[in-house]
Amino acid sequence: MKKLLVTGFEPFLHFTLNPTAEVAAALDGETIGQYQIVSKVLPVEFVAAQKHIRALLIEEKPDAVIALGLAGGRSKITPERIAINVMDGPKDNSGHTPIDEVIAEDGADGYFSTLPIRAMVNRLKEAGYPAAISNTAGAYVCNLVMYTLLHETKGTIPAGFIHIPASHHLAIEEGKVPSWSQADLNAAIKLCIETLV
Repeated sequence: MKKLLVTGFEPFLHFTLNPTAEVAAALDGETIGQYQIVSKVLPVEFVAAQKHIRALLIEEKPDAVIALGLAGGRSKITPERIAINVMDGPKDNSGHTPIDEVIAEDGADGYFSTLPIRAMVNRLKEAGYPAAISNTAGAYVCNLVMYTLLHETKGTIPAGFIHIPASHHLAIEEGKVPSWSQADLNAAIKLCIETLV
């Protein structure tokens, strides 16, 4: 049995909850296809998140990694195509506000996902879920985690990042943002995992 590492994030910025943590919790310990799932929740802090993901790659020795992030405002499940070697964005949960900082001095300008992102999008659409490939993971902690994953694994395993919309619970707090039920978010990520087989 192969091991799939799935990561979510804790709440951040003005969001009081993070549906990616809920997806991670729901999938932890499940077996999907040939993969046994181990789920972890990462801090929304540039330095700490990078340390955590590096440590998890060493400790868990996964055969594949899917990192999840919240894109509050997007209406579709969006597997990311590329991560860029830059940190920039609003204050993280530790108070750090990077401006044009490099993630890895010895790294490439960008790394492409090694997940089957087109197959994921096709599978989601076939099942009736809105989905599209995203060409930007931004420059916040989501991009940092994706970049670090790909920099460290160097194409040796399927690895990448998927952004998900807000859950209904989050939308109730936020107001006018597109949202999905948590059950649909969980089910959609399960379909993405099935494409790894």
